[in-house]
Amino acid sequence: MTGSTAQRPVLFLDVDGPLIPFGTAPQEYPDGYPTYETGLEPLGTDSNPLLARINPEHGPRLTALPCDLVWATTWMADANACIAPRIGLPQLAVVVWPEPSDEDKRAERAGLHWKTRALISWAAGRPFAWVDDEITDTDRAWVSAHHQGQALLHRVDPRRGLTDPDYISLNEWLHQVHGTTHPHNAA
Repeated sequence: MTGSTAQRPVLFLDVDGPLIPFGTAPQEYPDGYPTYETGLEPLGTDSNPLLARINPEHGPRLTALPCDLVWATTWMADANACIAPRIGLPQLAVVVWPEPSDEDKRAERAGLHWKTRALISWAAGRPFAWVDDEITDTDRAWVSAHHQGQALLHRVDPRRGLTDPDYISLNEWLHQVHGTTHPHNAA
């Protein structure tokens, strides 16, 4: 790894909630969630009708972020097979979830998200953003106390998925961590 690659932030990306909105559709969707036909659906995706809710614009927006994208989802490798082609993402690294230890189980009972400890381990001190719909203040406090690098735990409203304000927040934070000015924020 080169020095610049080693310091490039990681973006841990969940699927259900951030990319696939779910639950009661918000007011802006009075007729239900919009669906998208991309023509890039891999075979067999018609078996999960929620995949049609993934806006293909997420792919270019995610790849434009100054970070290394990593799937942090229970979809695991299926995210590369089912989600990535649909939105034009390359094959991404995938967090493989370890079997929970007794310590993990205690932490979860205390309110820590079951992903939090594994993501800290995966990041190994690198700066990271985590995009998920289940992040809480308990996770933020734990990461602050146990992660040596910078971290942004960004909670997404699962009824809306990733929105323009989410991308703005991620862009600004990632550029700040990377020490660059985002072109859209330059005066």
